[in-house]
Amino acid sequence: MNYLAHAYLSFGNDEILLGNMISDFVKGKKQFLYPPVVHKGILLHRAIDDFTDTHPVTQKAKSVFKTAYRLYSGAFIDVVYDHFLAIEQTAFADEGALFDFSQTTYKQLEKQMAVMPSAFERMFFYMQSQNWLYGYRTLPGIYQSFGGLVRRAAYLQDSTPAIRIFDQHYSFLQSCFNEFWEDIRFFAFNKMNLLLSDNRTLPE
Repeated sequence: MNYLAHAYLSFGNDEILLGNMISDFVKGKKQFLYPPVVHKGILLHRAIDDFTDTHPVTQKAKSVFKTAYRLYSGAFIDVVYDHFLAIEQTAFADEGALFDFSQTTYKQLEKQMAVMPSAFERMFFYMQSQNWLYGYRTLPGIYQSFGGLVRRAAYLQDSTPAIRIFDQHYSFLQSCFNEFWEDIRFFAFNKMNLLLSDNRTLPE
């Protein structure tokens, strides 16, 4: 799952949201330097990623990107899932609901900027100013996200095949997301509550 999904699957908890969003920017034992609930958000992010990556529906969805992108196919599916979440009617009834959610998310994160890793803080400026979370709804926004993924990857050169694959397999990928969505939402909600109910310092 990508940024929109991780924000949504924080279920309105500010500190869980921060941990969920910064997790990829926190390496090794540095996770234990964060406030307890933020740390649990970091753990939730990683549990969501593990659940997503190993889910049989995700494996099926990744197959359409594998020939062109091999090990990076999962990263493209993360972006694809955010697109279908952005247009999912039970999550966001219309464009206005997604826009409001994106603005609320930025405000929740802004309040915690003092706790953000510096690398995430730099990226957050662009996420907010360009409204990435809302942009996942549109095809140009997804194409731009594919381009950003390629620019950040060490061994990728071109996002054009990803755009073509996405367009050609749009209905199939949407059906994969629809099949997967309830599973990940149920898993993430229960995992978050389990983490929050445990007062111990949890290892990764």
